[in-house]
Amino acid sequence: MLQNVIGGLQGLVDHAMVGHYVGFAGNAAIGVSWQIFLVVHVFIGSLFTGMGVLVARFAGRNEPGVVNRVVYQAFLTAAILSIGVLAPIGYFLAPSLLDLVNAAPAVQAEALPYIRTLFVFSFGMMVFFMLGGALRSAGDARTPLRLGIWLTVLNLVLNVILIRGLGPIPAFGTLGAAMGTVIAAGIVTLAAVHSLVRGRWVIQAQRGGPWGPDPAIVRQLFRFGLPTGIQGVAMNIGGVILLRFIGSMQASAEAQAAYSVGYTQLFSLVTWTSVGIMGATAAVAGQNLGAGRPERSVQGARVASWIGIAVAAVIGAVFLTVPETLLEAFGLDDPLVAALGSQLLAFLSVSGVFVSVALAYTGALQGTGDTRGPLYISLISQLALPLTICWVLQATTGLEAYHIWLAILLGHVTRAALSLGRFRQGHWRRIEVGIG
Repeated sequence: MLQNVIGGLQGLVDHAMVGHYVGFAGNAAIGVSWQIFLVVHVFIGSLFTGMGVLVARFAGRNEPGVVNRVVYQAFLTAAILSIGVLAPIGYFLAPSLLDLVNAAPAVQAEALPYIRTLFVFSFGMMVFFMLGGALRSAGDARTPLRLGIWLTVLNLVLNVILIRGLGPIPAFGTLGAAMGTVIAAGIVTLAAVHSLVRGRWVIQAQRGGPWGPDPAIVRQLFRFGLPTGIQGVAMNIGGVILLRFIGSMQASAEAQAAYSVGYTQLFSLVTWTSVGIMGATAAVAGQNLGAGRPERSVQGARVASWIGIAVAAVIGAVFLTVPETLLEAFGLDDPLVAALGSQLLAFLSVSGVFVSVALAYTGALQGTGDTRGPLYISLISQLALPLTICWVLQATTGLEAYHIWLAILLGHVTRAALSLGRFRQGHWRRIEVGIG
């Protein structure tokens, strides 16, 4: 949780600086760019969910050699996909993707170089997240925290320099935020790989080969990871379509800026802590199931959900009491943007509680190998339900911003209820894991 909060500061600083030096068009550009980028990024990152299932289970069985083989295969597969697929396709399709979300011309001008930079230089971020997930699944949560702190500090320094300019270095504005992100991730990833090769961590670099893809392990990575990848793609496609709905309204740029700061940044104080809880729950549930202690998997999920509820309640109270102050920190002093943002934060103050519960039980399901259940749940709650609400209202009464905020809230409530119900069914207790 602490690592994700610190890591989330990167996005907050990006938006705050861009909002002050570029304007709300820059905020909207970062928001729509990340929403598009995540559609593809989470699909490749789904391999890390499959990796986490295998690492946790084999760590619970005390088989470190198999753990190292799994991590190497995940690294190799992610490298092929991110460099050979994501970079070229993302670069050339970026203009069409921005058209898809109805981004205003001023927003597109800021977003195009930003999103192209993310696509082309994403490998460092991929490896960073992969190593963090592997270490947590193996029981070491402190090393990813230290790496996350270094990444955030380095990113902050680079953003201050590249967004506003310093001495002979020009001000890159919105593009500078992307440059700082990928450069910082690349540097920290190189240092992390060095430590991995030196054998300093609970996971180590594979020794003595084989160095090519291992079909047995790769199949298992996709077996457990592919449903999570489809789930992530579906959720982010839902986000892209929501942006398209927002872009269809009269004050589209203002609404997209409010959404980008309120939902993708300020709400990340809830989602990033909840994602941390999800990762911890996945490790605890998977390791204990591997060790033959499923009752501890149940206990871990229950405790994690209450921790998430407590954190979300505190953050929600802040959203309700000082929304204008939070938005002004990002340079959103336009009256219409501030009004839309405050309205959104009121809805999100309630959503946070349900998101925390949903992610805690999603982690427990995924960590034990039940990655299909969360996929079906996400298709219903994050795609079908909110988009249907928006389509119906757009075709009947006319779509307003608060309709979209309400659709988001109802999706989160549904996801929490379905995730809890799926976990209580107990299907995860009977899932077998092996690499042949």
